[in-house]
Amino acid sequence: MADPKREQLKVQEQKAILVAVLETGSRIDKDTALDELKGLVTTAQAEVVGEMVQKTNQPSGATLLGRGKVEELKQMIEATGAEAVIFDNNLSPSQGRNLEEELNCVIVDRSEVILDIFARRAQTYEARLQVELAQLLYYRPRLKRMWTHLERIEGGVGAGRGPGEKQIETDRRLIDQRVDELKIKLKEVTKRREQIVATRSDQPTVSLVGYTNAGKSTLMRTLTGADVYVADQLFATLDTRTKRWQLPHWGEVLLSDTVGFVRDLPHHLVASFKSTLEEARQADLLLHVVDASHPEAERQIDTVHQVLEEVGVDRTNMLLVLNKVDAVADRSIVDVLRVKHLDCVCVSARDRLGLDKLTDAVVARL
Repeated sequence: MADPKREQLKVQEQKAILVAVLETGSRIDKDTALDELKGLVTTAQAEVVGEMVQKTNQPSGATLLGRGKVEELKQMIEATGAEAVIFDNNLSPSQGRNLEEELNCVIVDRSEVILDIFARRAQTYEARLQVELAQLLYYRPRLKRMWTHLERIEGGVGAGRGPGEKQIETDRRLIDQRVDELKIKLKEVTKRREQIVATRSDQPTVSLVGYTNAGKSTLMRTLTGADVYVADQLFATLDTRTKRWQLPHWGEVLLSDTVGFVRDLPHHLVASFKSTLEEARQADLLLHVVDASHPEAERQIDTVHQVLEEVGVDRTNMLLVLNKVDAVADRSIVDVLRVKHLDCVCVSARDRLGLDKLTDAVVARL
C-alpha cells in the first residue's frame, strides 16, 4: 500500500513555489494571501523560492489555475529549480493529479501541509491516532495519484503506468480496515477523557481556545507558573494540557490549553480532534485568546467561532482576550476591536500586562 507517512515528508527541505487562487469577492487580501501559507511552509521546513497569486471569477475545474497561469508556473519552476508547488487552496484529487502531470513536480495543497505539521508535532498516543485517521481519510481518494508520485520518484520498470485498479482497490480496503480500528481506539480514548473530565465536576474549569500562535501557551504559563512548551510557531501545541490556576481571593480552577485553529482547517482533522476538544466542550468558561497585533485578527476570530461551532462547543460563556497589545503599533486597531467586541479584556501575556483585569473578569463569570 502507498504509505501516507512517506508522503508527509515530501516538502521537507525542498524548494517550493507558493500559489493562491482567490475567487472574486474573497475576504482574503491579494497582497497578504500567502502570508499564512508562508508560516505553514516554514514550519514544514520547505524553502520558498517563488510566489504566485491569481484572482479569478471562475477557477479551473481541471487545474484550479487558468491555462496562462499554468504556463507561467512552468517557467517559474524551470527558473527557480523548484521541486514542489504548494497551494493555499485545497485541491480535488483530479486537480492534484492533473497539475502533477502538467508541471512534472510534487503538488501539495493546504490540507497536506497542515496534516504534515500535525504528524510531526503529535507526541501523545491520542494525537497520533487522530493524525493518522485524518491522513488516511484524506489520502483514500488520492491513492492513484500517490502511487504515481512514488513511482516517479523511484523510477524503474513500469514507472508512471500506475499500480492498476486491483492494487488501488486492495489499498482502499486496507485503509478502510485501519480507519475502523482507529475510530474504535479513539472512542475508547474519548470515553476515558470524558470520565476524567467528569471527576473534575466539583472544580471550576476554564479552557483556552484561539487561533494558532495567538499566545495561549504563553498566557497559560504566565497565569499558572507551569512549565509548558512555548514557541513562536504554528501548532506548537497539539495536545490538551491542564494546570491549576490560583485565583486571588477566590480559589483554584483548572486551566486547559487546546490545539490552535487556522482557516480552512481540514475537515477530517477537525473531526479527528473532537476528543481533544472535550475539555473546551465541558469547560465552565472559555477564554478566546486573540493576537491583537495580527492584521487579520478579525478574520481569525471568525475562524475560531466557525471551528468551535463545527465541533459542538457552546460559546455562551466565552470571554475574548486581546493578547499581544504591547506589539500593536497603532492603538486605534485595539480600540476598533474593543468597540466591536465589548466583552473583552486587553493583556500582554509576555509582559504580564492586564492580568488583574483578566482575573477579575474570570471571577465574575464563574
